Amino acid sequence: MSSDAPVTFLTQEAYDRLAGELEHLSTTGREEIAKKIESAREEGDLKENGGYHAAKDEQGKQEARIRTLQHLLKTATVSEAPASRGIVEPGTVVTALVAGGEERFLLGNREIGVGTDLDVYSEASPLGSAILGLKVGEKTSYTAPNGREIAVEIVKVDTYLG
Repeated sequence: MSSDAPVTFLTQEAYDRLAGELEHLSTTGREEIAKKIESAREEGDLKENGGYHAAKDEQGKQEARIRTLQHLLKTATVSEAPASRGIVEPGTVVTALVAGGEERFLLGNREIGVGTDLDVYSEASPLGSAILGLKVGEKTSYTAPNGREIAVEIVKVDTYLG
């Protein structure tokens, strides 16, 4: 992995949960989809068979999720959330003034935020990449997807406690 590639941080709990999901999808999930497809196929004409097309669509989404999980689990760094050093980094909870309003969110992969009420922003998102590496008190701006320039000031950086 090159030094400028973002490292995906996962807690051990998130890693274990995702590994369990991958195991289920790769075994039981695939068997269930195959049965649905076979059952729908037995209904006759595949061109006008809604059940068949729905099952094939579900299979495609499931296989995409399997590939995503395989990549994530293979490339992730599994550890405790980094202790806050007052610097915005993956796995920290950031309080920032975003376009004048205070927001508190977790920076990192959305999978680590499951079960929390925090919003999660990827470090690759426009906001995440703009603030990565900033210290408390530092200001920047980023261009939102709608083209608007949005001002950001880092107010606080906390350790993510899950």
